[in-house]
Amino acid sequence: MSKSNAQFQPLDSGLVPRFAGLPTFMRLPIARPDEVDIALVGVPFDGGTTNRTGARHGPREIRNQSSLVRRVHHVTGLSPFDRIKAGDCGDAPINPLDLMESLDRIRDFFAQIHAARTRPLTAGGDHLITLPILRALASKGPVGLIHFDAHSDTYDSFFGNRYNHGTPFRRAIEEGLLDPKRMIQIGIRGAISDASNYDFARDAGVRIVFIEEFAERGVKPVMDEARKLVGDKPTYVTFDIDALDPSIAPGTGTPEIGGITTREAQALVRLLDGIDIIGADLVEVSPPLDPTGATALAGATLMFELLCVMASSAGRN
Repeated sequence: MSKSNAQFQPLDSGLVPRFAGLPTFMRLPIARPDEVDIALVGVPFDGGTTNRTGARHGPREIRNQSSLVRRVHHVTGLSPFDRIKAGDCGDAPINPLDLMESLDRIRDFFAQIHAARTRPLTAGGDHLITLPILRALASKGPVGLIHFDAHSDTYDSFFGNRYNHGTPFRRAIEEGLLDPKRMIQIGIRGAISDASNYDFARDAGVRIVFIEEFAERGVKPVMDEARKLVGDKPTYVTFDIDALDPSIAPGTGTPEIGGITTREAQALVRLLDGIDIIGADLVEVSPPLDPTGATALAGATLMFELLCVMASSAGRN
């Protein structure tokens, strides 16, 4: 462990029990973005939710469940906390009564992180939060996207509103934040409201991998395609917890049966290693819909997997 990383270490569970201490992400110290390489942050916002709410409570419960995260990855042997400096940089400010103001506040918060040359790893919040994050990180040109989800989130509007958790990636393409030809969506499934629902994404060039294709081809072939598609250019990663089967992760606003297992999800994320990840998020955990905490634990564990691949890539630069 280098001296520069010494202050950015998780609490030692042999000295401070996991149920004690401040409930920060992975028991890391509270930090400013300019002090760390990767900023773990929360966006407690679900103003873009169209049905079952509660994702505003996601960051707090993911922090709580992340107390179970340990230091060293059991497969790679990597301790991300020794490779890079990471800290809990708090929550983005939001206004629960004003959606558009919240989007601006979230964008400005992440613009400060980006200006500090720090990469964010974010806990949501509903999936609309990815739009203002991309506005901050892709201000100089479109980036690629690897997107794990049950839904494409490229619809045009709901209830006459163009800004909700079903529309962020359509808006991001329209705003020039994403290169649709460097976008892949994995795990898409479930009945749709209209046969034309995927037309925008397909016409734009987005690669959609439905769950049936994923099940037939398997983890590695799909991720080989994803890696080839985004190449070595800057890429954002977003993981909607409803990509997982609701028997495993019931605490989410729009569950769809027939989903990805947690073991498959871990394997998918591990194969992001080496990609130029400019930021990542884990969204749509709704703790009120899962009092057991299992959904938030899955979210916290996948955030650790994301931290590991982001730290691994940083170590090779």
